Amino acid sequence: MQTQISKEILRTPMGKRANEIVRTCVHCGFCLATCPTYQLLGDELDSPRGRIYLIKSSLEDNKFSTDSIKHLDRCLTCQSCETTCPSGVEYGKLVDIGREFIESKRPLWQQLYRYSVRKFLTTPVLFNSVGFLFKHSNIKGRSIKPKNVIGKVLLLGGCVQPTLAPNINHSIKNILSKIGYETIETPQKECCGAIDQHLSDTKEAISKIKYNIDQWLEVGADVIISSASGCGVMVKDYSSMFQKLDPYRQKAQKVASMTVDIAQFLADKDLTQLCLDKKNISYHEPCTLQHGQKLGGLVESILGGLGYDLGVVVDSHICCGSAGTYSIFQPKISKQLKVNKLSHLKASKPEMIVTSNIGCLMHLQKGNNIPVKHWVELLDGK
Repeated sequence: MQTQISKEILRTPMGKRANEIVRTCVHCGFCLATCPTYQLLGDELDSPRGRIYLIKSSLEDNKFSTDSIKHLDRCLTCQSCETTCPSGVEYGKLVDIGREFIESKRPLWQQLYRYSVRKFLTTPVLFNSVGFLFKHSNIKGRSIKPKNVIGKVLLLGGCVQPTLAPNINHSIKNILSKIGYETIETPQKECCGAIDQHLSDTKEAISKIKYNIDQWLEVGADVIISSASGCGVMVKDYSSMFQKLDPYRQKAQKVASMTVDIAQFLADKDLTQLCLDKKNISYHEPCTLQHGQKLGGLVESILGGLGYDLGVVVDSHICCGSAGTYSIFQPKISKQLKVNKLSHLKASKPEMIVTSNIGCLMHLQKGNNIPVKHWVELLDGK
């Protein structure tokens, strides 16, 4: 796709990167078939290709209408289009650039609302004061200590997960202890920066990322484990937040190379000693795991190897509508996507739905009488 972005904008890292990404798009339209919002709304401007045109136009003319902001905000950043794209367009990064570019052009009320949500979710003293009212589950069972330590891991605790579903991290630490690993859990204040980044406060995101990098490298762990796939995809992409000559870029690359999803870590381990909660289950694979981290099918293979029978989920590549803060800012579209997703997940009449991300878990549980859990909780049966 040809561009005519001004020289002034092209001199900025943001403009240069956007120009490179836009030029890789060949207008093929393959992305339309896998875009959740295009499937629901049928509007070209609510598709990846349409939004690329809007971002391109805004960078060329330095203008962005209210309607354009609306279409860009409707994007879930699920990256399903990236999985489909034959040209390798890094659409997710382009949307982040586009949103950062238009942030100052938003109505003041929108800016204040987005700021308030961002601060509330990433500030433990604020979130915990209210978050306990929405608690999904409590810790079940006692904590287990490893008998023979063969390694040390750093577990990313998350900024909302410890309050909303503390049993997830509890189960992971027990599982790791049973197979011989000492676990150090990060405190709530060490947010990965994804919420700040996706709500267009790159400066705050980088500040948190630098702090995390310094803290995590000091631990001396063999590996960094993420159990929230949204956090995992962010941490694995830390190095892209820094310019090539920035001293933090190399540190970020080291942290990213050390970081794995809990499924990656457990995939080659002997799990036969674990107590399994053998239920009839249906698995929802988060976008951040299958499209963001490119780990599609990994959890199913682990559960299948442990004897779980998982039915085929129709449109498993389509987002459930959670998408970080999307369900807060776009409730109508988010709800419809959830309804569609639950209908497919319930088709096999499961006793339980399992997933790999706290956001998806909380979203799918709301208004749903079938229990929704993180899949690792099945491996810490009592």
